[in-house]
Amino acid sequence: MVKKIQQTNSTRAALGQARIKAFHRALDVWYQVHGRHDLPWRLTKDPYEIWLSEVMLQQTQVATVRDRYYGQFLRQFPTLSALARAPLPKLLKAWEGMGYYRRAVNLHKAAQQAAPSLPLTFNELLELPGIGRNTASAIMSFAYRKPHAILEANVKRVVARIFVMEAADEKQLWNHAEQLLNRENPFDYNQAMMDLGAMICTPKAPKCKECPAMQICEGRHEPERYPTRKIKKAVPTRNLFIVVKRDAKGRLFLEARDSNLLGGLYGFPQVTAKPKGSATIGHVRHVYSHFKLKAEVVLVDTPSSNSPDWHSAADIKALPLSKLDLKVLELLA
Repeated sequence: MVKKIQQTNSTRAALGQARIKAFHRALDVWYQVHGRHDLPWRLTKDPYEIWLSEVMLQQTQVATVRDRYYGQFLRQFPTLSALARAPLPKLLKAWEGMGYYRRAVNLHKAAQQAAPSLPLTFNELLELPGIGRNTASAIMSFAYRKPHAILEANVKRVVARIFVMEAADEKQLWNHAEQLLNRENPFDYNQAMMDLGAMICTPKAPKCKECPAMQICEGRHEPERYPTRKIKKAVPTRNLFIVVKRDAKGRLFLEARDSNLLGGLYGFPQVTAKPKGSATIGHVRHVYSHFKLKAEVVLVDTPSSNSPDWHSAADIKALPLSKLDLKVLELLA
Protein backbone atom coordinates (compact mmCIF):
# COMPACT_ATOMS: atom_id res chain seq x y z
CA MET A 1 0.00 0.00 0.00
CA VAL A 2 2.82 2.43 0.89
CA LYS A 3 4.49 1.75 -2.44
CA LYS A 4 1.31 2.59 -4.36
CA ILE A 5 0.90 5.88 -2.48
CA GLN A 6 4.49 6.85 -3.24
CA GLN A 7 3.98 6.14 -6.97
CA THR A 8 0.85 8.28 -7.04
CA ASN A 9 2.53 11.17 -5.25
CA SER A 10 5.50 10.98 -7.61
CA THR A 11 3.25 11.19 -10.65
CA ARG A 12 1.32 14.00 -9.02
CA ALA A 13 4.50 15.99 -8.54
CA ALA A 14 5.42 15.52 -12.20
CA LEU A 15 2.25 17.31 -13.30
CA GLY A 16 2.67 19.99 -10.65
CA GLN A 17 0.68 20.60 -7.48
CA ALA A 18 -0.10 24.18 -8.48
CA ARG A 19 -1.61 23.18 -11.84
CA ILE A 20 -3.68 20.45 -10.24
CA LYS A 21 -4.96 22.83 -7.57
CA ALA A 22 -5.87 25.36 -10.26
CA PHE A 23 -7.74 22.65 -12.13
CA HIS A 24 -9.63 21.71 -8.97
CA ARG A 25 -10.73 25.31 -8.50
CA ALA A 26 -11.80 25.72 -12.13
CA LEU A 27 -13.66 22.40 -12.09
CA ASP A 28 -15.46 23.27 -8.87
CA VAL A 29 -16.58 26.65 -10.21
CA TRP A 30 -17.87 25.00 -13.38
CA TYR A 31 -19.66 22.26 -11.44
CA GLN A 32 -21.40 24.64 -9.06
CA VAL A 33 -22.92 26.43 -12.05
CA HIS A 34 -23.49 23.60 -14.55
CA GLY A 35 -23.52 20.37 -12.54
CA ARG A 36 -26.52 18.06 -12.38
CA HIS A 37 -27.17 18.69 -8.70
CA ASP A 38 -30.79 17.57 -8.83
CA LEU A 39 -30.11 13.92 -9.66
CA PRO A 40 -31.82 12.05 -6.80
CA TRP A 41 -28.81 9.87 -5.96
CA ARG A 42 -26.77 13.03 -5.41
CA LEU A 43 -29.23 14.21 -2.78
CA THR A 44 -28.69 11.29 -0.40
CA LYS A 45 -25.89 9.88 1.73
CA ASP A 46 -27.56 6.48 2.04
CA PRO A 47 -24.97 3.91 0.82
CA TYR A 48 -27.72 1.56 -0.39
CA GLU A 49 -29.39 4.22 -2.53
CA ILE A 50 -26.05 5.34 -3.96
CA TRP A 51 -25.02 1.75 -4.71
CA LEU A 52 -28.34 1.10 -6.46
CA SER A 53 -27.85 4.13 -8.71
CA GLU A 54 -24.31 3.03 -9.59
CA VAL A 55 -25.51 -0.43 -10.62
CA MET A 56 -28.41 0.93 -12.67
CA LEU A 57 -26.21 3.48 -14.42
CA GLN A 58 -23.64 0.90 -15.53
CA GLN A 59 -25.50 0.07 -18.74
CA THR A 60 -28.44 2.50 -18.76
CA GLN A 61 -28.76 6.18 -19.63
CA VAL A 62 -29.12 8.71 -16.81
CA ALA A 63 -32.54 9.97 -17.93
CA THR A 64 -33.94 6.44 -18.15
CA VAL A 65 -32.73 5.54 -14.66
CA ARG A 66 -33.95 8.83 -13.18
CA ASP A 67 -37.37 8.94 -14.81
CA ARG A 68 -38.41 5.29 -15.01
CA TYR A 69 -36.58 3.08 -12.56
CA TYR A 70 -34.70 4.58 -9.61
CA GLY A 71 -37.58 6.09 -7.63
CA GLN A 72 -40.00 3.28 -8.42
CA PHE A 73 -37.46 0.66 -7.38
CA LEU A 74 -36.79 2.35 -4.05
CA ARG A 75 -40.50 2.54 -3.32
CA GLN A 76 -40.71 -1.23 -3.65
CA PHE A 77 -37.39 -1.96 -1.91
CA PRO A 78 -36.68 1.05 0.34
CA THR A 79 -33.84 -0.55 2.32
CA LEU A 80 -31.07 -3.06 1.84
CA SER A 81 -32.92 -5.48 4.12
CA ALA A 82 -36.13 -5.11 2.10
CA LEU A 83 -34.20 -5.98 -1.06
CA ALA A 84 -32.55 -8.95 0.63
CA ARG A 85 -35.93 -10.35 1.76
CA ALA A 86 -37.63 -9.89 -1.62
CA PRO A 87 -38.01 -12.89 -3.93
CA LEU A 88 -35.79 -12.60 -6.99
CA PRO A 89 -38.71 -12.66 -9.51
CA LYS A 90 -40.19 -9.57 -7.83
CA LEU A 91 -36.87 -7.75 -8.12
CA LEU A 92 -36.50 -8.77 -11.77
CA LYS A 93 -40.02 -7.53 -12.49
CA ALA A 94 -39.03 -4.11 -11.14
CA TRP A 95 -35.92 -4.29 -13.35
CA GLU A 96 -37.93 -5.32 -16.43
CA GLY A 97 -37.01 -3.44 -19.59
CA MET A 98 -33.65 -2.18 -18.33
CA GLY A 99 -31.75 -5.22 -19.58
CA TYR A 100 -28.43 -6.66 -18.41
CA TYR A 101 -30.31 -8.65 -15.77
CA ARG A 102 -27.12 -10.07 -14.29
CA ARG A 103 -26.83 -6.69 -12.56
CA ALA A 104 -30.09 -7.31 -10.74
CA VAL A 105 -29.18 -10.88 -9.82
CA ASN A 106 -25.86 -9.74 -8.33
CA LEU A 107 -27.61 -6.85 -6.57
CA HIS A 108 -29.91 -9.38 -4.89
CA LYS A 109 -27.04 -11.70 -3.91
CA ALA A 110 -25.00 -8.83 -2.51
CA ALA A 111 -27.96 -7.51 -0.51
CA GLN A 112 -28.49 -10.94 1.04
CA GLN A 113 -24.82 -11.11 2.03
CA ALA A 114 -24.53 -7.55 3.36
CA ALA A 115 -27.92 -6.78 4.99
CA PRO A 116 -28.75 -4.85 7.07
CA SER A 117 -26.07 -2.42 5.83
CA LEU A 118 -23.27 -2.16 3.31
CA PRO A 119 -19.68 -2.49 4.56
CA LEU A 120 -17.73 0.60 5.52
CA THR A 121 -14.44 -0.34 3.89
CA PHE A 122 -13.33 -0.51 0.26
CA ASN A 123 -11.94 -4.04 0.45
CA GLU A 124 -15.10 -5.40 2.09
CA LEU A 125 -17.22 -3.86 -0.65
CA LEU A 126 -15.09 -5.64 -3.26
CA GLU A 127 -16.04 -8.96 -1.70
CA LEU A 128 -19.71 -8.52 -2.64
CA PRO A 129 -21.07 -9.94 -5.94
CA GLY A 130 -21.13 -7.45 -8.79
CA ILE A 131 -19.07 -4.78 -7.04
CA GLY A 132 -15.80 -3.93 -8.78
CA ARG A 133 -13.27 -1.20 -8.20
CA ASN A 134 -15.28 1.61 -9.75
CA THR A 135 -18.52 0.81 -7.90
CA ALA A 136 -16.70 0.38 -4.60
CA SER A 137 -14.88 3.68 -5.17
CA ALA A 138 -18.16 5.44 -5.95
CA ILE A 139 -19.75 4.19 -2.73
CA MET A 140 -16.71 5.24 -0.71
CA SER A 141 -16.64 8.68 -2.34
CA PHE A 142 -20.35 9.51 -2.53
CA ALA A 143 -21.69 7.82 0.62
CA TYR A 144 -18.72 8.01 2.96
CA ARG A 145 -16.91 11.05 1.43
CA LYS A 146 -13.63 9.12 1.29
CA PRO A 147 -10.88 10.11 -1.22
CA HIS A 148 -11.34 7.45 -3.90
CA ALA A 149 -11.17 8.27 -7.60
CA ILE A 150 -13.79 6.82 -9.94
CA LEU A 151 -13.33 5.74 -13.53
CA GLU A 152 -16.63 5.26 -15.32
CA ALA A 153 -16.85 5.73 -19.11
CA ASN A 154 -17.11 9.53 -19.15
CA VAL A 155 -14.28 9.99 -16.68
CA LYS A 156 -12.08 7.60 -18.65
CA ARG A 157 -12.45 9.83 -21.70
CA VAL A 158 -11.58 12.99 -19.76
CA VAL A 159 -8.50 11.40 -18.22
CA ALA A 160 -7.37 9.88 -21.53
CA ARG A 161 -7.53 13.31 -23.20
CA ILE A 162 -5.77 15.16 -20.40
CA PHE A 163 -2.89 12.69 -20.55
CA VAL A 164 -3.06 12.08 -24.36
CA MET A 165 -3.64 8.36 -24.04
CA GLU A 166 -4.50 6.79 -27.38
CA ALA A 167 -4.52 3.29 -25.95
CA ALA A 168 -6.49 3.68 -22.74
CA ASP A 169 -4.63 1.19 -20.53
CA GLU A 170 -6.75 0.47 -17.45
CA LYS A 171 -3.88 0.53 -14.95
CA GLN A 172 -2.52 3.81 -16.30
CA LEU A 173 -5.99 5.34 -16.34
CA TRP A 174 -6.46 4.49 -12.67
CA ASN A 175 -3.05 5.93 -11.80
CA HIS A 176 -3.87 9.19 -13.58
CA ALA A 177 -7.37 9.33 -12.09
CA GLU A 178 -5.87 9.04 -8.60
CA GLN A 179 -3.31 11.68 -9.52
CA LEU A 180 -6.00 14.20 -10.44
CA LEU A 181 -8.34 13.45 -7.53
CA ASN A 182 -9.30 16.29 -5.22
CA ARG A 183 -8.81 14.50 -1.92
CA GLU A 184 -10.25 17.35 0.10
CA ASN A 185 -13.61 17.26 -1.69
CA PRO A 186 -13.95 13.87 -3.45
CA PHE A 187 -17.75 14.01 -3.65
CA ASP A 188 -18.03 17.18 -5.73
CA TYR A 189 -14.89 16.39 -7.67
CA ASN A 190 -16.05 12.95 -8.85
CA GLN A 191 -19.55 14.17 -9.66
CA ALA A 192 -18.02 17.06 -11.61
CA MET A 193 -15.75 14.76 -13.59
CA MET A 194 -18.70 12.63 -14.66
CA ASP A 195 -20.67 15.71 -15.69
CA LEU A 196 -17.67 17.10 -17.52
CA GLY A 197 -17.43 13.96 -19.64
CA ALA A 198 -21.17 13.83 -20.25
CA MET A 199 -21.67 17.52 -21.09
CA ILE A 200 -18.36 19.02 -22.27
CA CYS A 201 -15.73 16.37 -23.02
CA THR A 202 -18.09 14.39 -25.24
CA PRO A 203 -16.97 11.65 -27.66
CA LYS A 204 -17.68 13.86 -30.68
CA ALA A 205 -17.39 17.64 -30.97
CA PRO A 206 -16.17 18.31 -27.41
CA LYS A 207 -16.52 21.91 -26.19
CA CYS A 208 -12.89 22.45 -25.33
CA LYS A 209 -13.16 26.25 -25.03
CA GLU A 210 -15.70 25.81 -22.22
CA CYS A 211 -13.74 23.09 -20.41
CA PRO A 212 -12.26 23.78 -16.95
CA ALA A 213 -9.53 21.22 -17.73
CA MET A 214 -8.29 23.20 -20.72
CA GLN A 215 -5.13 24.47 -18.98
CA ILE A 216 -3.88 20.97 -18.12
CA CYS A 217 -5.33 18.99 -21.04
CA GLU A 218 -2.56 17.87 -23.39
CA GLY A 219 -5.10 16.51 -25.86
CA ARG A 220 -7.07 19.72 -26.34
CA HIS A 221 -5.68 20.29 -29.85
CA GLU A 222 -6.88 16.89 -31.14
CA PRO A 223 -9.38 15.74 -28.52
CA GLU A 224 -11.20 13.19 -30.67
CA ARG A 225 -7.94 11.33 -31.15
CA TYR A 226 -7.98 10.26 -27.50
CA PRO A 227 -8.70 7.56 -26.63
CA THR A 228 -8.55 5.62 -29.90
CA ARG A 229 -11.96 4.23 -30.67
CA LYS A 230 -12.17 0.48 -30.71
CA ILE A 231 -13.13 -1.10 -34.00
CA LYS A 232 -16.43 -2.81 -33.41
CA LYS A 233 -16.50 -6.47 -34.29
CA ALA A 234 -19.20 -7.74 -36.59
CA VAL A 235 -22.11 -8.94 -34.47
CA PRO A 236 -23.45 -12.36 -35.52
CA THR A 237 -27.16 -12.89 -36.19
CA ARG A 238 -29.06 -15.86 -34.82
CA ASN A 239 -32.24 -17.06 -36.51
CA LEU A 240 -34.74 -18.86 -34.31
CA PHE A 241 -38.40 -19.69 -33.89
CA ILE A 242 -40.27 -18.50 -30.83
CA VAL A 243 -43.10 -20.85 -29.95
CA VAL A 244 -46.27 -19.49 -28.37
CA LYS A 245 -48.16 -22.46 -26.93
CA ARG A 246 -51.82 -21.82 -26.09
CA ASP A 247 -54.14 -24.24 -24.34
CA ALA A 248 -57.92 -24.54 -24.45
CA LYS A 249 -58.27 -22.16 -21.51
CA GLY A 250 -56.35 -19.44 -23.33
CA ARG A 251 -53.34 -19.82 -21.09
CA LEU A 252 -49.82 -19.39 -22.48
CA PHE A 253 -46.75 -21.49 -21.82
CA LEU A 254 -43.82 -19.43 -20.42
CA GLU A 255 -40.90 -21.22 -18.83
CA ALA A 256 -38.47 -20.03 -16.19
CA ARG A 257 -35.06 -19.43 -17.71
CA ASP A 258 -31.83 -20.56 -16.08
CA SER A 259 -29.28 -19.31 -18.60
CA ASN A 260 -26.58 -16.74 -17.82
CA LEU A 261 -28.16 -14.37 -20.34
CA LEU A 262 -31.72 -14.24 -18.98
CA GLY A 263 -31.60 -16.31 -15.81
CA GLY A 264 -34.49 -15.60 -13.47
CA LEU A 265 -36.83 -14.33 -16.19
CA TYR A 266 -39.72 -16.10 -17.86
CA GLY A 267 -40.07 -16.49 -21.60
CA PHE A 268 -41.51 -18.34 -24.55
CA PRO A 269 -39.61 -21.42 -25.77
CA GLN A 270 -37.07 -20.86 -28.55
CA VAL A 271 -36.27 -23.57 -31.09
CA THR A 272 -34.19 -23.86 -34.26
CA ALA A 273 -36.85 -25.60 -36.39
CA LYS A 274 -40.44 -24.58 -37.01
CA PRO A 275 -42.83 -26.94 -35.17
CA LYS A 276 -45.26 -28.92 -37.31
CA GLY A 277 -48.80 -27.55 -37.30
CA SER A 278 -47.74 -24.12 -36.09
CA ALA A 279 -48.97 -20.86 -37.64
CA THR A 280 -46.76 -17.83 -38.12
CA ILE A 281 -48.10 -14.73 -36.36
CA GLY A 282 -45.22 -12.35 -36.99
CA HIS A 283 -41.52 -11.63 -36.62
CA VAL A 284 -39.45 -9.95 -33.91
CA ARG A 285 -35.88 -8.71 -33.70
CA HIS A 286 -33.73 -7.92 -30.74
CA VAL A 287 -30.14 -6.81 -30.23
CA TYR A 288 -28.09 -8.17 -27.35
CA SER A 289 -24.59 -7.06 -26.42
CA HIS A 290 -22.88 -9.81 -28.40
CA PHE A 291 -25.40 -10.97 -31.02
CA LYS A 292 -28.58 -10.06 -32.89
CA LEU A 293 -31.66 -12.22 -32.82
CA LYS A 294 -34.16 -12.57 -35.64
CA ALA A 295 -37.12 -14.75 -34.77
CA GLU A 296 -40.28 -15.99 -36.46
CA VAL A 297 -43.08 -16.17 -33.90
CA VAL A 298 -45.38 -19.15 -34.30
CA LEU A 299 -48.59 -20.14 -32.51
CA VAL A 300 -49.39 -23.70 -31.48
CA ASP A 301 -52.73 -24.69 -29.95
CA THR A 302 -52.15 -27.59 -27.60
CA PRO A 303 -54.08 -29.54 -24.93
CA SER A 304 -53.95 -28.47 -21.30
CA SER A 305 -51.54 -30.04 -18.83
CA ASN A 306 -50.73 -29.79 -15.14
CA SER A 307 -47.44 -28.00 -15.78
CA PRO A 308 -46.90 -24.90 -13.59
CA ASP A 309 -45.55 -23.14 -16.68
CA TRP A 310 -49.06 -22.40 -18.01
CA HIS A 311 -50.06 -18.83 -17.18
CA SER A 312 -53.21 -16.76 -17.51
CA ALA A 313 -53.13 -13.18 -18.77
CA ALA A 314 -53.31 -11.94 -15.16
CA ASP A 315 -50.41 -14.20 -14.15
CA ILE A 316 -48.25 -12.99 -17.02
CA LYS A 317 -48.56 -9.37 -15.90
CA ALA A 318 -46.72 -10.28 -12.69
CA LEU A 319 -43.94 -12.29 -14.34
CA PRO A 320 -40.53 -10.75 -15.08
CA LEU A 321 -40.07 -10.87 -18.86
CA SER A 322 -37.30 -9.84 -21.22
CA LYS A 323 -37.83 -7.14 -23.86
CA LEU A 324 -37.89 -9.86 -26.50
CA ASP A 325 -40.78 -11.69 -24.84
CA LEU A 326 -42.63 -8.43 -24.30
CA LYS A 327 -42.40 -7.89 -28.07
CA VAL A 328 -43.97 -11.32 -28.58
CA LEU A 329 -46.83 -10.39 -26.25
CA GLU A 330 -47.37 -7.22 -28.28
CA LEU A 331 -47.79 -9.38 -31.40
CA LEU A 332 -50.41 -11.46 -29.62
CA ALA A 333 -52.25 -8.35 -28.52
